[in-house]
Amino acid sequence: MPFPPPDTPTPVVFPDGSTFQGTVFLNAVLDHPNLSIGDYTYYSDDEMPDVDLMRRRLFPYLYGDQKIEIGKFCSLAMGVSFVTDSANHRYDGISAYPFAIFDGMSPDRASMPRHSPRPMRVGNDCWIGRDAMLTPTAQLGDGVIVGAGAVVSGRVPDYAIVAGNPARVVRMRFSDDEIARLKAVSWWDWPIDAILAAEPAICGGDIDALERAAPSKV
Repeated sequence: MPFPPPDTPTPVVFPDGSTFQGTVFLNAVLDHPNLSIGDYTYYSDDEMPDVDLMRRRLFPYLYGDQKIEIGKFCSLAMGVSFVTDSANHRYDGISAYPFAIFDGMSPDRASMPRHSPRPMRVGNDCWIGRDAMLTPTAQLGDGVIVGAGAVVSGRVPDYAIVAGNPARVVRMRFSDDEIARLKAVSWWDWPIDAILAAEPAICGGDIDALERAAPSKV
């Protein structure tokens, strides 16, 4: 069975030919000016909700200004949510009550939240566990694993495993030298046939073999 192209809405096909409706390649079904999602990044749910409901579960505050950038080959589990700064309340004054949202949300109102010019970012090849929440300051590097139920803020280094509320680095997946080599090889930018040919090296953690398999031109 050929590997599905990245514009396939429901890419999981069982041996009997039926399609699992709960796993979707996100950039095949979502089109929003605040979203940038790389090829083959998927979201999985127990059952496929309609697209609008799925978007509201994952990205409930896209009506604001902050953008979300997600790399290629990321895995997003059921219940993951990206909470942009449109969900924030001002808390630098006496009250955090959002008066402005009840009568027009004029951007010059004193109670409107202050927006960050920096997008939320998730690197390539990240795995975000069930019911994890990413807050407006989240900046995840490549190869990050986020534990189930974690609440992630701020910068997470490449190839870190984080868990908890607030999320903290549990351990690094590779040494500094190995991370530099993985960043240099950037397998997620290869043609899909080259990636599939290197699957044993990628999933087996063989960086030497992965470097040898790298296409001469990417």
